[in-house]
Amino acid sequence: MIRSLLLGASVAAFAATGALAQEFTMRIQTHHSPESINGQAIAQFYDDVEVMSGGRIEIEEFYASAVVKSPETFDATINGILDGDMTSGAYQTGKNTAFQFIGDPMGGYDTPWQLYAFLYNGGGLDKAQELYNDLGMQLIGWHIAAPESLASGRPLRNAADMEGWKFRSPPGMQTQVFANLGASPIVMDFTEVFTSLESGIIEGADMSNLAVNKSAGLYDVVKHATYPGFHSMPADHFAIRKDLWDSLPEDLQRIIDVALQKMAFRLTLTGSVATEEAAKALAEQGVTVHDWSPEDRASYREAALSAWDTFADTDDARELISMHKEFQNRIGLVE
Repeated sequence: MIRSLLLGASVAAFAATGALAQEFTMRIQTHHSPESINGQAIAQFYDDVEVMSGGRIEIEEFYASAVVKSPETFDATINGILDGDMTSGAYQTGKNTAFQFIGDPMGGYDTPWQLYAFLYNGGGLDKAQELYNDLGMQLIGWHIAAPESLASGRPLRNAADMEGWKFRSPPGMQTQVFANLGASPIVMDFTEVFTSLESGIIEGADMSNLAVNKSAGLYDVVKHATYPGFHSMPADHFAIRKDLWDSLPEDLQRIIDVALQKMAFRLTLTGSVATEEAAKALAEQGVTVHDWSPEDRASYREAALSAWDTFADTDDARELISMHKEFQNRIGLVE
């Protein structure tokens, strides 16, 4: 009898909870393709959130910028066309140059784990959150596949080899960093890189990490690479419209936060394996992989930090730079 009463009470409580539970649908866009390692990690994140929430959160997935162009994802989320942005904060430097030092503090760190540590242990999340909240967004966190590598037709053994090097560069602060080292950056789209290398318009490219560069065929044309990467380490973000975030009960907020951290760290592990495998395969194919010495990395970081100060034109950007430098000093990257 007692067992029957307890079972009946449990069923009633479950029914009441189910009736009160609110369901949320989130339309989230990423610029990655579903078959990429980033896309696969993001798909697992969506599945984790749906399963751990017991179906209270349903996610509509949009890959490869299916709804709007990648740089427009943030504004589309603010305006309610989407609910979440899984692209990059660096796309928002036009709003505030501080976003550069969230999306890719070039030359700032040697490993993804150091940049994660700045986010969670160096005050980065709190400061970044101010920027996002001011624009009606909530930053959940960022995720990093791997540091990027350079592809080159000539050796890039150290900072001195950058002198006069003509290469494809993305727009923005990157051009200033390499110009500080005497290189000749040329801004062009990803789609133009391969043919420009073949025709000799450029000698090399700053494109992506070693595994992606390899899959794009860059090392079929040029036979030198920098690895492990050090010059650039883009951190993609996950941000949700703030009014939606605030409407979520705390347990669902915790689920999203924890699932994002799991996805980020697993993605970095997967990216590390992919780039290590690429380095091994390229060495066997006759590609020379250049690992810069600590002294040459310090030379690059000095050029990068100089570009940081030139690029920053807002108080927010200057405060983030100060925080990065303080944390770099704290963990021994700079004096």
